[in-house]
This record gives sequence, C-alpha cells and structure tokens, in this order.
Amino acid sequence: MNSKIIANGILRAVGILTGIAVLLLFLYKIQSVLIYIAFAVVISLIGRPIVRFFKYRLKFGNTISVVIAMTLLVCVFVGLMAMFIPLIIQQGHNLSLLNINELQKNLENLYRQISDYLAFRQIDISQSIQDSDLFSGFGMSAIPNFLNSLVGTLGNFGAGLFAVIFISFFFLKDSRLFDASVFTLVPDNKEEKARRSMEKIKNLLSRYFIGLVFQILVLFMIYTIILLILGIPNAIVIAFLCALLNLIPYVGPLIGGALMIILTMTGNLGEDFSSVILPKSIYVLIGFVIGQLIDNFVSQPLIFSSSVKSHPLEIFLIIIIGGLLFGVSGMIVAVPAYTAIKVILKEFLAENKIVKSLTKNL
Repeated sequence: MNSKIIANGILRAVGILTGIAVLLLFLYKIQSVLIYIAFAVVISLIGRPIVRFFKYRLKFGNTISVVIAMTLLVCVFVGLMAMFIPLIIQQGHNLSLLNINELQKNLENLYRQISDYLAFRQIDISQSIQDSDLFSGFGMSAIPNFLNSLVGTLGNFGAGLFAVIFISFFFLKDSRLFDASVFTLVPDNKEEKARRSMEKIKNLLSRYFIGLVFQILVLFMIYTIILLILGIPNAIVIAFLCALLNLIPYVGPLIGGALMIILTMTGNLGEDFSSVILPKSIYVLIGFVIGQLIDNFVSQPLIFSSSVKSHPLEIFLIIIIGGLLFGVSGMIVAVPAYTAIKVILKEFLAENKIVKSLTKNL
C-alpha cells in the first residue's frame, strides 16, 4: 500500500514537472505573441482616458471613440517615426555609412584631433589605448553587417506593429476582453475581489503611463531648446530620441547622454575640435545634466507619488531588484509589476501587517 502511494506520488510529481516544462516551452515558442500583447496592454492603458473622454464627455459611441483614440495614437507614432528619417539621412551622410573607407578616415580624423588636443595639455592617451588593445576585435566590416541585420528586421517590425495595433483596438473596444481571460483562472468566490483589483490596477497604470508620456515631453522640450540654441543639426529628433531612452531607468539616461554627445560630434565633423566640437559638446553635456536634474527632482517624484503612490526609495529598490533579476527589461517593467502586485495583495491580504504597511497609500 505504501509503495503504491509513493509510486503514485512520484508519477504525479513527474507529471506536474512535465506539464510545467511543456508550458514553459510553449510560452518560449510564442514569446513574440506575448510581447505583442504586452505592448497592446500598454497602448490600451494610454488610450483608455482618451476613449473615456470621447465616450462619456462628448457622448460618442464606444466604437467611434476607440477608432478616434487609435487613430490619434497611430498618427502620433507615424509622425515620430517620420522625424527620424532626416536624422538617419543626415547621420548617414556625415558618417559616410555607405563608404567604409571614408567612415574609417573620418573617425581617424576625429580621433587625431582629440589626441592632438589632449597632447597639447600633456595628456597622452594614444599609448594607453594601444596598450589596452581596446579596438583589436573591432573591424569596419561590422558596420555593414549590422546594417544588413537591421534591414532584415524591418519586415518583422511591420508585422509586429500591425499585430499590436490590432490587439490594442480590441482591448479598447471590448474593455472586458482581457479581464474575462484573466478571470477564467480565478475561483468564483474570489472573482469580485479580482474585479476590484483589476479596475484599480488599470486606473493606476493608466495614470503611470500617461505620466511617463509627460515626463518624456518635459525632457524633450528641455533638450530641444538647448540643442536648437547651440545649432546642433537635427536637434528635434536627437532630443526626442534621448528623451525616449529615459524610459529605461538609470541606464537609459547614460545611453541618452552618450548618444547626444556622439551625435553632436559627428554632426560637426570637419570642424576644428578645440574651438568648435569640444565647446559644443561641453555645452550639450551641461544642458543634458540640467534636464536630468529637473527630471529626477521634479518630474519623477510627481509621477511616482501621484500615479503609483509609492515612495521614491521604494521605487528605487524595486527597479534595482528588477534589473538584477531580469536585466534592462526587468528595470522597465518593475514599477508597473510592483504596483499591480501591491493592489492584489491589498485586496486579498488586507489584514497582513506587512501588506498594510506597503499599501497604506493605495
């Protein structure tokens, strides 16, 4: 009898592990679809207030409200993508991306100017770079290979964009569609609490994502003003790209700052380094720091306190933990995921002392 029970237990454990393995394999195979759904959820949360405005304030029908909201969002996206065409053309011309020899010549010329400038101030970096063998594994042939791979992904991007727009439309049109798919996994006696949690999560995350849009707009305006004053080519596009990178916590601003400096330098290739390139780069860096200070001490506290209702230190720790566990993607989704978890815990474990402490502001 005991051996039979043990054998059944082993078979059940093996069955459960096999089922979990099959589920994980299935999710891995459809990861593209899961990414499309995740983007569609974000877009639907951003478009939700727009739909509610047209539906309840202007008394439009549900379908018409959704069509207007999606049209506005698609127009904004298309307009932003169109902004990048001049930047690509200009940078392609400046860096001579289609001429590898010319590109190498331009980079060597810029490097020589920097070396001469530092050597004049008794700073010799040439020998240090040679000793470190920093660029031994880098070849100019990597650039056309990268461009070829980039072109190869455009088709997938187009298909993915269509899928995201299609899914977002139905998430907005049938607002209960996503809820119903989730509630099928919830026991009947817990469904009411799940519904309250879902509604609160959607409200909080809608405010959070809209807050992020305003955060990007503030940085975009600051960067644009600075770059236009300094006469940097394609200032508007560069400003938007660097502001958009700010969505990646902590790492994004560093990448954005480096990109802004690089595009400033490459946009002035052929000019004198000490009298033109270096001063402009320094002024751009100062402007970037000003924008980051405004963002860190004004924009972000307002967004986090009013939308997800969490302390800045709490948010900082959650983002760090998300980054350690899942890398950059973990840092991006850390705040929305943490907010959703807090709402669910408050609804289902309201009497727990730790939960009370974490969710007292919700």
